[in-house]
Amino acid sequence: MKRYNHNPILEPIGRHAWESRLVFNAAAFAANSRVHILYRAMGDDNVSRIGYASSSDGYNIDERLPLPVFIPSSDNEQDGCEDPRLTLIDNKLLMPYTAFGVHSKHQVYQIGITSIDLEDFLNKRWRWGERHLAFPGIHNKDAVLFPEKFNGDYVMFHRLEPDLCIARSDDLRRWYDLKFVLGPRVNSWDSWKVGAAGPPFLTNEGWLLIYHGVSNERVYALGVALLDKNNPEEVIYRSEKPILTPVEHYERFGKVPNVVFSCGQVMLDDELLVYYGGADTVLCVASYELGELLPKK
Repeated sequence: MKRYNHNPILEPIGRHAWESRLVFNAAAFAANSRVHILYRAMGDDNVSRIGYASSSDGYNIDERLPLPVFIPSSDNEQDGCEDPRLTLIDNKLLMPYTAFGVHSKHQVYQIGITSIDLEDFLNKRWRWGERHLAFPGIHNKDAVLFPEKFNGDYVMFHRLEPDLCIARSDDLRRWYDLKFVLGPRVNSWDSWKVGAAGPPFLTNEGWLLIYHGVSNERVYALGVALLDKNNPEEVIYRSEKPILTPVEHYERFGKVPNVVFSCGQVMLDDELLVYYGGADTVLCVASYELGELLPKK
């Protein structure tokens, strides 16, 4: 991948208490000739909140709000709302995220889901819908929703450690048909655990999924998988080598060293822009020509 020469594109702002220490893993969505970014931020209280920034070209941030747009609201997420992903379905932006807090007197990270009308989002009216948990009381994270339904069902990838799994729902509340999709590989860059990055997107060859893999040495890298158009739990192809690994200083050194971790990407023309956290400390972007990501015939 080609890293942007001026990475990182977002860094902490010391005078903002809520984002004074860390600014990283971000969802991304393109609309109205802008790339909209929801990013995870942390201050001195170590609680994750979600901020908003946007860009006219996908690289240079020319708008950034001074206050968070999504904050913890219950015991389930009292320790943070982390790692958002955005998917547009029926003029609603659906946002799964990791809710980190207390459930039944135990500290647990769980999948939270909420939504916002597209018009409200674009006009910065942060009228988030009701929040609910996909699998109450179960350690689970890295949830992404497909941008279309399959036989009337929403389809979600999620991570029951160490594997990437799939689930279906007709109402975004009750999830069923949980199945394994892909897991770690022995002696590989993704040998410890795997999880989805941004939502899968459709190509002529199938659904392309960017995912993160972690090695036994605890190095976080990004790879790709290609899924069947009609049966997204069927993996057609999976990259043998990662497409992005920690190399630059902002990826190797920080709160968690040797990490590139993505929650979102956008397609601008035929160029894929992948937004990723570097070392759990700053937000960066890298690009890829779509044709180079697909398996060679």
